[in-house]
Amino acid sequence: MRFIPFEVKTGQENMQIDSDLLEYAIKNQLKEPIFRLYGWSPACVSLGRNQKSDFLDLDFLKQNNIDYVRRLTGGRALLHDNEITYSYICPASFLENGENVVNSYKEISKILIAAFKKLDIELDFGGIKKVNGHKDYCMLVSTGADLCYQNRKLIGSAQFRKEGYILQHGSILYDYDKELLEKIFKEEVDTSSIISIKEINSNITQKDVIDLLSTCIL
Repeated sequence: MRFIPFEVKTGQENMQIDSDLLEYAIKNQLKEPIFRLYGWSPACVSLGRNQKSDFLDLDFLKQNNIDYVRRLTGGRALLHDNEITYSYICPASFLENGENVVNSYKEISKILIAAFKKLDIELDFGGIKKVNGHKDYCMLVSTGADLCYQNRKLIGSAQFRKEGYILQHGSILYDYDKELLEKIFKEEVDTSSIISIKEINSNITQKDVIDLLSTCIL
C-alpha cells in the first residue's frame, strides 16, 4: 500500500489531490491501494457531487473565513474543521467484493475499525437511520456504510467510481461546534446522532489519531 502522510491543505487543493491520485491510479493501472490522511485550512464546507448549494450563505462563510468546495463523491455536505480526513483509492478488483458498493465500503472501513480499536474505541457499521425532513449536513444521516460509536455517527464516508477504480474518502470527527454547524446548515444538529473523538475520550489528541492511523497503515 502507498501511504501519503498527513498534510494540511485548502479545500480546493485537497479535492484536487484526491482527483489527481485517482487519475494517476487509473493511468498507471495500480494494483495496490493508496491511503492518504489530510486536514483543512481554512475550514471548508464540502458539497456532495450532485448536492444543491442553495442552502449556503456565502456571505456568512466569507465573514467567518470558511471555504466551500464540491467533492467528486456523492452524499451530503460536511464542515471540515476540527477533524481528520482520509482517502483510499484502489481498483475494485483489489477487494474481495469490490463491485458491491456496500461491501466495498465495509471492507475499506475495516482499516479504520482496527485502528480505533487500539484506542479502545469500538466502532460498528451504522444502520440506515430515517430522518425527518431534508437534511443537508451529512453527519445527521446514517447509512450502512458509516462508522458509529454506540449508535452515534463518528465517521462519514462517500465513494466515487471510475474505470474500475474506487475513491473513498471520509471525515473523522474529532470535535465540533454545534452552534456553527446550525448556522451553516440552517437545521438543528441532533447531538444524540453524532459523536466526536473528544467526547469519547478527551485525552486523545488529533495527533494521537493521526499517528495511530499512520502506524496501522505502514
